[in-house]
Amino acid sequence: MDEKELYDTTLDHMMNPRNYGKLEDADAVGIGKNPQNGEMVIIYLKISDGKIEDIKFQAKACMTTVIAGSIFTETVKGVSIGEGRELTSIMLGKLDRMPPEEAACSEMVAEAFLAALDHFEAKKSDPEAPVPTRMITKACAVQEDEKEGDTDG
Repeated sequence: MDEKELYDTTLDHMMNPRNYGKLEDADAVGIGKNPQNGEMVIIYLKISDGKIEDIKFQAKACMTTVIAGSIFTETVKGVSIGEGRELTSIMLGKLDRMPPEEAACSEMVAEAFLAALDHFEAKKSDPEAPVPTRMITKACAVQEDEKEGDTDG
C-alpha cells in the first residue's frame, strides 16, 4: 500500500468508522484500558461455530483509537477465534515500530479483543463471568522529562 492509499484508507476509517457501537446480543465483551489517562475500548463479540460472526466496538478515546478499532474489527470479522488470536499477536508484535500514540491506541484495541476472548472462554464454565479488563503497557504520550530540550535548571 503506497502513502496515498494509506492516507485515503485512514481518512475513510476516520470519517466512516466500521463496526462502531454496541452489540446487544454479544456472546462476550472485553475492555482494553489505558491506566495513564483512563481511555478505554470495549469490544463486543458474537461467536458462532468458533468464528467471529459479528464484532463491534465502542471507544472513550482519541480518533486514532477509533481508526484502529475500525480497521481491526474489519480484519477479524468472519475469521476463526484462532485466526483472530494470531492476527492480534502479529499486530502486537509490530507495535514497537509505531509512534507511541498509535502503538498505545492499537494495543488498547488488541487488549480489548483478547479480553473479550477471555470472557468467551470464562462464560463456558460460568455464564455470569465478569467482563474482564486488560491494561495496556505502551505509553500514550511522551513523559515530561523526555521532552526535547528539557533541562534540570
